[in-house]
Amino acid sequence: MMKAAPVPPRLTSLSHGGGCGCKIAPDALANLLRRSAPAQPFAQLLVGTQSADDAAVYQLNDEQAIIATTDFFMPIVDDAFDFGRIAATNALSDVYAMGGTPILALAIVGMPINVLPAEVIRDILRGGEAICAEAGIAVAGGHSIDSVEPIYGLAALGVIHPKDVKRNSEARVGDALVLGKPLGVGILAAALKKGELGPAEYRAMIDLTTCLNRAGPDLAKLPGVHAMTDVTGFGLLGHLLGMCRGSGIGARVNLAEVPLLDKVLAMADAGLVSGASGRNWRSYGAEVDLAARVTDAHKALLCDPQTSGGLLVACAPGALAEVMATFARHGGAQASLIGGMTGGAPRVSVEL
Repeated sequence: MMKAAPVPPRLTSLSHGGGCGCKIAPDALANLLRRSAPAQPFAQLLVGTQSADDAAVYQLNDEQAIIATTDFFMPIVDDAFDFGRIAATNALSDVYAMGGTPILALAIVGMPINVLPAEVIRDILRGGEAICAEAGIAVAGGHSIDSVEPIYGLAALGVIHPKDVKRNSEARVGDALVLGKPLGVGILAAALKKGELGPAEYRAMIDLTTCLNRAGPDLAKLPGVHAMTDVTGFGLLGHLLGMCRGSGIGARVNLAEVPLLDKVLAMADAGLVSGASGRNWRSYGAEVDLAARVTDAHKALLCDPQTSGGLLVACAPGALAEVMATFARHGGAQASLIGGMTGGAPRVSVEL
């Protein structure tokens, strides 16, 4: 009698965290980088490390600048093909968040070779290639290592006209704030790891995390769009605070207008939250003013680590209709006006 082939382990069982929830906490990361050597003054380096932006931008000539970024993480789902798709979508988002168009990607691969079957690893790579093909680019190479935990992502390059670069540090007082995707991916991922995620919610998570932020280049060309970033591992509050610090102003968020994935508020209220949301709050909670009616579940969602989250756009009120139309044209029907930029210190006020 032939023995059955061994069942490969669940991908999420091989990692201590998944997706952008793997990120080092904001305060710990800032401490690690505090003693880094200051960046040398390169005139062509339009965006470097100064404002913790989404990607580096280097000007090649009067008409072209190149965008460079890298992003990788451990599995957020157990399906290998979906994991590859999510990781690639998330990595390309940094190019879109700067307003650029991706042109090339390199794969970053760390796999426990003696634990995962070759076909599982191939499916991860195929997933990343499928998303890159959807974005119109090739995975032109990469680098691999034998690692204890499975890791996958991309180094991505993009192009942009220098005048179209959208930093996270140029928001203005009075700007409207638009969020391109709903929150709650970290909560759904926590439910999945505990075996408590239903098929409809899983499908919603996959649909959201594999949806490319294609609106970025068109948004960048709008004169009324002043600043842009994407919401990932530090949660909505963390990435908005990055915009506030870089711009030297404050922001307000109307919690009632923040889009949420279905059922995630009830899940958060039941305690199904990512450990990263608590780390995020401990890192930057002192810079946030919460209305009295904001619950712990609300707070967990505002700090929830988003994997392949939406673009966050600061635009002139007069440009709001065009911004919303641009999102809708690129499949962003859930984009929402969630607040605005205010004067004063770089803090966020959450209203309800």
